[in-house]
Amino acid sequence: MTTTPVRDTTAQDRQNPWSRPEFEERLRDIATTRYHDRHAFNVRMHEGALTPAELRRWIANRFHYQRHIPVKDALILAKFGDPALRRMWLRRIVDHDGVREGEGGIERWLRLGEAAGLDRERLWSAEDVLPGVRLAVDGYVNFCRLRSPLEAVAASLTELSAPGIMRTRIAAFEHHYPWIEEEGLAYFRTRVEQGSRDSAEALALVERWALTREEQERAVAALAFKCDVLWSLLDAVDGSGERP
Repeated sequence: MTTTPVRDTTAQDRQNPWSRPEFEERLRDIATTRYHDRHAFNVRMHEGALTPAELRRWIANRFHYQRHIPVKDALILAKFGDPALRRMWLRRIVDHDGVREGEGGIERWLRLGEAAGLDRERLWSAEDVLPGVRLAVDGYVNFCRLRSPLEAVAASLTELSAPGIMRTRIAAFEHHYPWIEEEGLAYFRTRVEQGSRDSAEALALVERWALTREEQERAVAALAFKCDVLWSLLDAVDGSGERP
């Protein structure tokens, strides 16, 4: 008796790239289902359940991430051979470092810290940065240093979910944490528009570069890794002190 060989559909399917809509759907699904807005610490923050000490601990440790954003973007920019791409990506560095002293996202985060009662010199000193936060941030910076331009850019696509969490955070801070001065929320307000713009640009690059199924899967994995970085950062912050 003869038998018909069973076709390995899984192997064959993996040779075929997803359509652009399906690829984008997969990226957006990762950015939605694994984003750190679902983390218990963020949920408690947005519900108004954090103590002042917990909120200050988050601000101080998140600053360690914020101050490294221009570093990772400089590493990504250095991978580009196209001057037009470098000019586009350079704007991200300027957004955080500013054109001159007293401007940019890092300065706005320092003002958030001051509005919450933290000293900016102590924030810069990194004395309060937890080991788990250092490990998560170092892992992300090194990822951008060592991986391909596709993977480094794809990892930035957590920005797809950033505008939503910023709007939620602004409302939560205004309602639940009125002891933080209004000026301290400037970082969140600015990132609503910047996040929308940055994610659209990065998504266009990833869709243009990821032409094979393997490249698409590497892009999805890179985005999942970045979600893990942000989640791990909150794990460290949430686990470092007693809950009220």
